[in-house]
Amino acid sequence: MDRRSPPTPPSPFSLRPPTRRNLRWASGLVLMGYVTVHLLNHSLGIYSFALAESVLRVAQAFWHSLPGTVLLYGAAFTHLALAVVALWERRTLRMPPLEALRVLLGFALPLLIATHLTAIRGAYEAYGVNGSYVRVVWGLWSWQGAAAQLGMMAAAWTHGCLGLHFALRAKPTYRRFSFLLLAFAVVLPLTAAMGFVSIGREFQWTGVPTVPVPTAAQAQSLGEAEQSLKWLYVLALLALLSARWGRNWFARLSRQPSIALRYPGRTVQVPRGWSVLEASRSHGIAHVSICGGRARCSTCRVRVVGAPEHIGEPGRDEQRTLERVRAPADVRLACQLRPHGDIEVTPLFAPLPNEGRPAPVGSFGRERDVAVLFVDLRRWSGLSERQWPFDLAYVLDRYFATVGAAVRESGGVPNQFIGDSVMAIFGLDCDLPTACKQALRATTLIAQRMDAWSEGFEAQFGQRLDFGMGLHAGRAAVGEVGYLETTTFTAIGEVVNTASRLQDHSKTAASRLVVSLFAAQQAGVADTLGACETLTVRGRSEPLQVLYPQTEVLPA
Repeated sequence: MDRRSPPTPPSPFSLRPPTRRNLRWASGLVLMGYVTVHLLNHSLGIYSFALAESVLRVAQAFWHSLPGTVLLYGAAFTHLALAVVALWERRTLRMPPLEALRVLLGFALPLLIATHLTAIRGAYEAYGVNGSYVRVVWGLWSWQGAAAQLGMMAAAWTHGCLGLHFALRAKPTYRRFSFLLLAFAVVLPLTAAMGFVSIGREFQWTGVPTVPVPTAAQAQSLGEAEQSLKWLYVLALLALLSARWGRNWFARLSRQPSIALRYPGRTVQVPRGWSVLEASRSHGIAHVSICGGRARCSTCRVRVVGAPEHIGEPGRDEQRTLERVRAPADVRLACQLRPHGDIEVTPLFAPLPNEGRPAPVGSFGRERDVAVLFVDLRRWSGLSERQWPFDLAYVLDRYFATVGAAVRESGGVPNQFIGDSVMAIFGLDCDLPTACKQALRATTLIAQRMDAWSEGFEAQFGQRLDFGMGLHAGRAAVGEVGYLETTTFTAIGEVVNTASRLQDHSKTAASRLVVSLFAAQQAGVADTLGACETLTVRGRSEPLQVLYPQTEVLPA
């Protein structure tokens, strides 16, 4: 499958099993929903104990039902099992601080929740004693008890918020509303804590309501079950960590063959089974990975050169991400690629210079499907030799104004004016087919207006006015780039480089416009523009099919 073409959506009746990423995402959302409802319920205690208790009864009716039980505990066991598998697969525990905090909180949560689980759900299942704010709040109405309860809530909420942040921070919509989400993430635990304290104060003033509670013998049995759960979990976690240490120790002791990863200017040796991202982190090589290595973004992508048997095939999660960004065949995700032999890798998203840390998400802007048009004046060097600088400035001003106006009238953005070249972006506020139609309309307007100007240009400047254009479409990162206060809005990606190369090729092709077949197909006019030609484009690993339409026959 050509990764530059849009992926075919799966059939709604597909019986393919969910991927690990989908299971982690779905189970995490269920658990985050449960915690959110729990904190909101606590927050109602600010108003009154009666309101919080009545809403709690509704929530318990669902979570204690068979569907609610299967959903909640199925999500919990699935999420924990996936975390265990992820920890086992990690060849190094080096990771960014926030990612480490998320992992630590995740593995600490079962210990923190064990008391609450046995006291509330255990009492209900074993002895039919329903949970109540009387038991929760008054049973913990001490500095130690309140701190344990609030600490458990904060740990669960922070773990969930960090997980969502890593999963969504590359999304434009998430970044647009991130300040509101941050406010909600900070305020909700505070209101839940205030609700907890308000209920306790209410009990002090009005007395503690009478509710069914476990007997002393039942409480002792529940306490023993709690301790057993904690010890079982701690021993299982220690066994996992010991097995990881033993595996790594055995690999070093037996001197298992390592593989060489050749980065630009550096080669590192790592044991077989390591991912490229783990190799980068372990050897202090700055490597961007916005989603935390879960194949939810493509910022860790690398260009790979090596034997196919050393590289292997991408898994479903990785393949889906590569198809979404239309990555060439030689590009892989560093977080998913675990080489079987020596390869050469080149990270494609560079970190900020001299800082040794990944560039922030904002510096990449957002990913969009866009059409990119390059326009270039011909024989500018010869004109520059014979004309005065102010005359040349006049020519450039009028040329930029002519091209810029045509682009804007067609719905695009004239983005960069470099020398005698103009770059324009289409699709910042519309879909890709519309963007390609707008770009083709812009080429027609540019040709008409440049021809009209050219009628008097030769008489004034001694040579004809000519130009060339290149048009391509695909996915690009659009946003602000630059340094300090000197920044500009632009698009970055393979589509930009290819459009520029097509404009260069228009010189040798003796054509005013060279457009990729993909862009013409998106515009719905490929069949009307003549035969296509396969072109080898410098900087691309695969040939590109292009068309040479006459600008006067393009749809206006």
